[in-house]
Formats: sequence, C-alpha cells, structure tokens
Amino acid sequence: MGFRKKSMESPKVDLTPMIDVVFLLLIFFMISTTFIERPGLNINLPTSSSEQVKQSQKEVQVYLTENGDIYLQQEKISLPDFLLYVSGLSLEKTKNMTFLLMADKAARHGSVVQLMDAAQKAGFKSLAIATDKDTGNEPSSF
Repeated sequence: MGFRKKSMESPKVDLTPMIDVVFLLLIFFMISTTFIERPGLNINLPTSSSEQVKQSQKEVQVYLTENGDIYLQQEKISLPDFLLYVSGLSLEKTKNMTFLLMADKAARHGSVVQLMDAAQKAGFKSLAIATDKDTGNEPSSF
C-alpha cells in the first residue's frame, strides 16, 4: 500500500487580532489627547520675534478678547470683579507670581493698559504678555 506522506503546512500567524488591538489603542489615544491650548476662547495673539520666556508654576492667566471680555483662568469675569479679585491678592503672594496677559491683537489698547495697571497696583513683579512666534510671512502693519 502506497500511502502518500502528507506535507506539513508551515505555521501561520493570524494578524487580525493584533491589528484590532493596535487600532483600538490608536482610537483611545486620539480621544484622550487634548490638542486645544485655550479651550472656548478665540484669541488671536499678536506676533513677535522675541524669545520665549519660561512658564512659571505660579501665574495668573488673564485673557482679553477682541470685544473687551475678560477671562480669569478660563472663567469670564467683569472688569469691576477682576479689579476686586486682583486687589484682594496679598502683596506677599503676588511678589512670586507672574501676571500672564493674553490679549487679542485687535483688543483696544486702553483695555490692555488698564489690566496691566491693575496688575502693577496689586504688586505683581513679573508681567508677561503672550504672543505667537513671528514666522516672517506676515507683513508688518505699522
């Protein structure tokens, strides 16, 4: 009796489960990652070619929109309430904090100066004005 020998098939690795797991991980990381730096606020910062200042751990972030709305740490606040908040901070506390002003480039100059003056009166020793990096592509509008 002449039996034929069955040829042995080489083992195959099924990649479908591994592809499913990698795809699920990709979806998880895409959903859990936050790409928005200033959520809810549409502020077009002016551009500048000056170097970036190291961000301070202790800072008060103040946003000024084109319409003149003031946001303190992402929460909308009126000007009198802002002045009351800033004046209520102790001098000992403000000496070590940075006042970070993120004003829209179309915001009124008087509003920017008013916020800077309030910070100075409150005793902030460090004032930073946020800008976007100048790419050199935009013409200067002086």
